[in-house]
Amino acid sequence: MKQLSECTVLIVDDTKTNIDILVEALGGDYEIAVATSGKAALENIELELPDLILLDIMMPGMSGYEVCNILKADPKTAEIPVIFLTAVTDIESKNKGFEAGAVDYITKPFEITEIKARVHTHLSLRMARLELAKQNEILEEKVEERTREISLTQETTIELMAYLAEFRDPETGGHIKRTKKYVRILAETLSNKPEYRDILDSETIDDLYNSAPLHDIGKIGIRDEILLKPGKLTPEEYEEMKRHSLIGYEALAQAKEKLGENSFLKCAMELARSHHERWDGFGYPDGLSGKKIPLAGRIMAIADVYDALISRRPYKEPYSHERAVAIITDCRGTQFDPELVDVFLEVETLFNEIALEYAELVSEEKKEDQQMTMKF
Repeated sequence: MKQLSECTVLIVDDTKTNIDILVEALGGDYEIAVATSGKAALENIELELPDLILLDIMMPGMSGYEVCNILKADPKTAEIPVIFLTAVTDIESKNKGFEAGAVDYITKPFEITEIKARVHTHLSLRMARLELAKQNEILEEKVEERTREISLTQETTIELMAYLAEFRDPETGGHIKRTKKYVRILAETLSNKPEYRDILDSETIDDLYNSAPLHDIGKIGIRDEILLKPGKLTPEEYEEMKRHSLIGYEALAQAKEKLGENSFLKCAMELARSHHERWDGFGYPDGLSGKKIPLAGRIMAIADVYDALISRRPYKEPYSHERAVAIITDCRGTQFDPELVDVFLEVETLFNEIALEYAELVSEEKKEDQQMTMKF
């Protein structure tokens, strides 16, 4: 913290006698700068910021009020304390000075003890405020750093959980990366529509993006012979497969009980439970229809189905992007929210770019895995 003896006091007065008195009174305690007019004071301040200004009100050319108004209008000088020097003692003049931004008055003729005390008080307050601001800045940086660490830990944990579930599924980690990006694109595009602007704010979109990898976390509770079956599931097997949406929801609900209210977990729960609901009400697990289906689930449904269509599965070869778009379009108003299908059609080329980008990534990962296997 800067010491008071290192502080600079700028004295602004057009009378040499007054300047001499003030320099004599304060020169032994502080660094002193002097200006004999408002214009000279502003030029001086432009070169070096003082820590406190003693400012005469009645000066030729530019009054102290005018100088003070200029200083308070500039963010660089607005916080410098200004003490007016004046022989005027009427209430109206004082009020005008305080309105201009002054912190105090010293009346003429000067009383040395009063000058020393007022300058010391206001400089001490100034230094304390600066130190507090510095400490707040350091604290904010630490909070931001800790928030980034927590966010990164949360994102890493989410992806780890999702990868563990996907490890039992023939789909690759590319599915996680692709679907979360699809979700963000759909949500951001939808947020441009006036009716969704307040619903899909940046925080909500981040929650959707970060929780998207957990939409199929419930698959970890499905038996391998069903999850990995290459052919069509029997009705009984299909019923068991459908349970993954509830398994995931219940697991996330237990986490929410321990962690308390958490917008991210709430979003993850909605995604896990509702991403297989259908607009026409023939989905699962709750048979919801239309806008009774949470928006998170309606968004995830399109992202998930698109990725399923373009991906190789035990029971199918990958479809082309064009065919996937055509299938989703055909399901507008039956399986999918028609408004969201329209949004999807606006950004389907971006979906294709993401699919191609992460398809290449997956291919490279497979090559590396094969090379490592050959070494052993």
